[in-house]
Amino acid sequence: MAHRVAIDIGGTFTDVVSYDHESREITFGKTLSTPDDLVQGILSGVSLSGTGIDQTGMLIHGSTVVINALIERHGARTALVTTEGFRDVYEIGRINRPDAFNLSFRKHRPLVPRELVWEVPERITARGAVRAPLDESAARAVAREVRESGVEAVAVAFLHSYREPAHEQRMAEILREECPDVYVSISHDISREYREFERTSTVAANAFVGPRASHYLSRLDEALRRPDGSAPVLTIMQSNGGLCDVGTARRQPIQMMESGPAGGVVGTIDVCRTLGYDKAIAFDMGGTTAKASVIRNLTFPQASDYFVGGYGEGLPIRVPVLDIVEVGTGGGSVAWLDEAGGIHVGPRSAGAAPGPACYGRGGIQPTVTDASVVLGYLPAQGQLAGGLQLDGAAAHEAVAAVATTLGLDTIEAATGILAIAAASMANAVRAVTTERGLDPRDFALFAYGGNGPLHISLIARELCTSRVVIPPYPALFSALGMLTADLRHDVVSTDIRRLDRLDEGHLESEARQLERTCHTALLDGGVEFREVSFVRAADMRYAGQEHAVTVTLPPLTGEGGIAALKARFDDEHRERFGHSAPDEPAEIVSLRVSAVGALPRPELAKIATGSAEPEESARIGERDLVFPGHGPVRTPVFRRSGLLAGNQLTGPAVIEESTATTLLRPGDLAEVDGYGNLLLTIGGGQ
Repeated sequence: MAHRVAIDIGGTFTDVVSYDHESREITFGKTLSTPDDLVQGILSGVSLSGTGIDQTGMLIHGSTVVINALIERHGARTALVTTEGFRDVYEIGRINRPDAFNLSFRKHRPLVPRELVWEVPERITARGAVRAPLDESAARAVAREVRESGVEAVAVAFLHSYREPAHEQRMAEILREECPDVYVSISHDISREYREFERTSTVAANAFVGPRASHYLSRLDEALRRPDGSAPVLTIMQSNGGLCDVGTARRQPIQMMESGPAGGVVGTIDVCRTLGYDKAIAFDMGGTTAKASVIRNLTFPQASDYFVGGYGEGLPIRVPVLDIVEVGTGGGSVAWLDEAGGIHVGPRSAGAAPGPACYGRGGIQPTVTDASVVLGYLPAQGQLAGGLQLDGAAAHEAVAAVATTLGLDTIEAATGILAIAAASMANAVRAVTTERGLDPRDFALFAYGGNGPLHISLIARELCTSRVVIPPYPALFSALGMLTADLRHDVVSTDIRRLDRLDEGHLESEARQLERTCHTALLDGGVEFREVSFVRAADMRYAGQEHAVTVTLPPLTGEGGIAALKARFDDEHRERFGHSAPDEPAEIVSLRVSAVGALPRPELAKIATGSAEPEESARIGERDLVFPGHGPVRTPVFRRSGLLAGNQLTGPAVIEESTATTLLRPGDLAEVDGYGNLLLTIGGGQ
């Protein structure tokens, strides 16, 4: 059972990648997602990859189950139990108004209605001391009321339990005794950080998705069992870029929010190591959304805050999440007209069913993919992954309907649809670069997902960046990236202290204690790993500030450890905000430790080397493509599997593979490296 299989369920397709550690061969399967029965879709995808469950040693899974349940509000009926006097913390939230001039602004909508929030007498201070003991008789009475309410899940969030969790732990015991069929989640198990509203929101969200996610993972675990009772090791991709065991995922499903996109970021870092890059932009365009994340110094980009539904009206989640910005623009995004006749693209998507009009499955609304067919970027009679046969006539008809309304011809409308989509996706990249003081021109732009290679040239032009990398198997790259992920467990401890009143020994002792906690969690997961390493960081701010920035801890042993930490914080603050205050005192808000359990990684075989001119056999035809300012341009079409290391291509050109298409516009150059990556230099043409 030498195979390691990764499965990534997206809004449109389910991707499966299988790696044989003995032969170093990669096989894959791609099928339309099956929202009504995700487990069956996974089993079908594994079969399509040519790997049976009996040959699988480890199965890695990333899914949109959790994030979809939160966005669509399709979770469990959930109750909340909190400290007496703090019933309305969750509903009040923060008093900030992000969009001050929006008369239609509304605050977040809690997942738990006020009538399902109960209070229990107890009180822990911010230093972890017991001010008022837990009233167990009142706690048991509340548990009975929770049971009578008919909820499916209950969240517990007591004041300052991040410092002392004993009251929460006892409350959970009482709830499980009185409500044995209810899913129970307690806040300190999910987040050990201060900020009461954010911590309450996090545990409420975990409880809200808990029953559905736990049931789904249990079904998947059972479906993977072989007749002899054995089963592959099932691991789950987390939002932090690492893997966890299925038991942890069932208790903390909120960690799976961005599990699919996280795989692509992990894969990008792995390719960066091969290419010798230390920073890159990971750009993933699928059928429903496009996502961007910036990588510096080959480290995981962690978000300081994550909001389901966006910062303005969204629910905050305080768990380690890779810093990924997402926009509702993908291949299936629908082009539509507003009341004033303006054209928009997304966020509404045609999804897997019926899909774009060109899928021939009943869709009639024009999408980004339909526009690509109209312009010749995709063949009018071609075939997509999953056995879909493109219907060029249906694509033209859908785009023509919009064109007629706008008084344009079909080509102009299709060109406009792609330009609007590219501008929207470029904004996602700017959100993780320009808006944070970073210049996208300093980064290599990695493009993957089923639609990333097709549109990246236009997006790169929007960003004025020239370096683009298209990795092998781009449409399955997030799943492939999961194969390179390691086990990971994060722990955070909030304890606000002035830096100039600490000594290196005390801080080192705390960090080592957190490392032991993380290491124990990895061992308890039951998944074997080769070795463990630790990453330390601290949330820091200047004394008197409200918000903190995360700084990687320097070595704390020996003289000058605290001074080095202060200097590093000053540098990070200056880079992010354009100024720093080296003479001002700083404080540590929270200490963070991540434990990484190393797993075997795929070793991709190098491809054969050729000359600069591609072999004639790699050229599979030509077709007419339309670019802005040009009529139909006769363009060569190449088969990617036929390209050799050292081959060079000049745009316009099309490079096709079974699951994705790469488009070189006029002025673009491409070279194939030894591992099959396409290294693009984006020109200034159209």
